[in-house]
Amino acid sequence: MKFHHIGIATQDINEEIKQLKKYLNIKNISETVYDQNQDAYLCMLTLADNIKIELISGPIVQNMLKKKQYLYHTCYSVNNIDNTIQELVKDGAFLVKEPKEAILFNNKKVAFLMWNLGLIELLEEDFR
Repeated sequence: MKFHHIGIATQDINEEIKQLKKYLNIKNISETVYDQNQDAYLCMLTLADNIKIELISGPIVQNMLKKKQYLYHTCYSVNNIDNTIQELVKDGAFLVKEPKEAILFNNKKVAFLMWNLGLIELLEEDFR
C-alpha cells in the first residue's frame, strides 16, 4: 500500500478552496465532479510538495460535518484491490463499501474499509 491522499469533508468545496489557498501552496485544482457511485461531489487539490487533498461534499459527509469531524479518510494506492481487501479483512478490517469505479480517478476502482487507521480508501492502480 502506498499513501495517495487524505479526504476532507466540507459543506462547500469552492469556499473550502478559497480558505485553503490562504494557507497552502496549491499547485493544481481538479474540476469538481459528482460521482454517482460515491453520492458525493469531489475535487482533488495537489500541493506544491505533491501531497494530495480530496475535498468531499454532499449527503455522504453531512453527519460528519454536524459533529465537526472533517478528516474523512486516508487513501492508499494498491496494485490489486481485491487481494488487498482480503488481506486487510483477514487482519481485522471491515469492508464498508465494495469496490466501485470512481470518476475522479478515471474510473479506477476504489473501496472503503474501516481499519485501525480509521476509514481508509483503497485505489487500484499500478504504482510499481
